[in-house]
Amino acid sequence: MSNDRKTPTMADIARVMGVSPMTVSRAFKADSLVSPETREAILRTAEELGYVFDSTASNLRSQKSGFVAVTIPSINNANFADTVGGLSDTLSKRDMQILLGYTNYNVEEEERLIEQLLRRKPQAIVVTGGTHTERARKLLQTVAIPVIETWDIPTDPIGHYVGFSNRAVMRDMVDHFVALGCRRIAFIGGDVQRDSRGSERRLGFIAAMQAHDLDASRLIAAGSPPISMREGANAMAKLIELYPDTEAVVCVSDLAAYGALTECRRLAIPVPERFSIGGFGNYEIGEVCVPTLTTINAFAREIGERTAQLILDILDGTQPVPDVRILPQLIARDSSRRTQSSAK
Repeated sequence: MSNDRKTPTMADIARVMGVSPMTVSRAFKADSLVSPETREAILRTAEELGYVFDSTASNLRSQKSGFVAVTIPSINNANFADTVGGLSDTLSKRDMQILLGYTNYNVEEEERLIEQLLRRKPQAIVVTGGTHTERARKLLQTVAIPVIETWDIPTDPIGHYVGFSNRAVMRDMVDHFVALGCRRIAFIGGDVQRDSRGSERRLGFIAAMQAHDLDASRLIAAGSPPISMREGANAMAKLIELYPDTEAVVCVSDLAAYGALTECRRLAIPVPERFSIGGFGNYEIGEVCVPTLTTINAFAREIGERTAQLILDILDGTQPVPDVRILPQLIARDSSRRTQSSAK
C-alpha cells in the first residue's frame, strides 16, 4: 500500500492564501513585518493544513541555534527537575528551548556530554556545580558562548554562576539543632567522591559542629548519589547501631531524611522526641509525611529562572550581574524539637 500523503510546505500555504512564499515565511517570525490580520490568517491556514514550521533553515541563516545546552546530575531529582522547569519556562518566552544531558553524578560523563552538546552550537551552556574534569573546564573556557555554573559557588568560576554555598548552608541546620539543645548530632550523606555538592554539605556540617566545639565524627555513608529513601533508612539503622545516643540527624537530602524518618517509625522510635531529623531540598514529600520534615529550601526553580534571565541578558547585550547568589532558607517543621523561640 503506497503512502500518498505529502507534508505541507510554505508554498502550499502561499497558494491557498494567494500570497508569496516570502510573506508566509515572514509571518512565522516573532518580529514579523506582515500585518497582524494577514499573519493571523496565514497561521490559521497553516494549522488547518497541518504545517509545522521548520526553524532549522532560519537558524542556519541567522547562525542562532535557538537552544541552550544543560547538564544535570539526575533526571529523577525533584530539585533539578524544578531548575530545568524554571529554565525552560523562562527561555520559552523567547522561543528558545533546552537540550538536556544527564551526567549521573559522573564528571567524566559530564565531559563527554559537554563536548557533544557544544558540537550542536548552543547559544549558551548551563552546567550543574563547579567541579569538572580538566578537559571539560578547557572546553567551557574556550567556547565563545555564555557559560553558567549552577547549584554552587565555584572557587574558580568559568563564566557566571547562579547558586549558593552548599558548605555554608549546613551551618543553619546545625545551629537550629544546637538551639534546641542537641549536642550529639550526626550526618548522613553519600559518596563524597561523586557528589561534590553533597561533599560540601558534609564539610559544612563538620565545620559548623567544630564552631560549636562539638564532636563532628558521627558521619554515616549512605551509598552512591543520588541517595534513595531506602539508602537513607539503611544509614539510619547503621547510625542507631553505632551511635545510639545521637540526638539529631542532618541528612544530605530530603529523600535520605525521609528514609531515616521511616526507619525510626519502623523501629517504633519517636521523632522528634528521641531523634530530631533534618533534610535538604524542600521536597513535596517533606510537607506531607508524618511528622513533617525540617528542611532547607534552596529555591530550585528560582535557580533555573534566574539562570535563564542571565543568559537572555547576555545574549541581548544587556550588562548582566556577574553572578547570582541564592539565599537558601531553613524551614523548621515537626521532625525537629522546637522551643517557643525557634518555632516559625
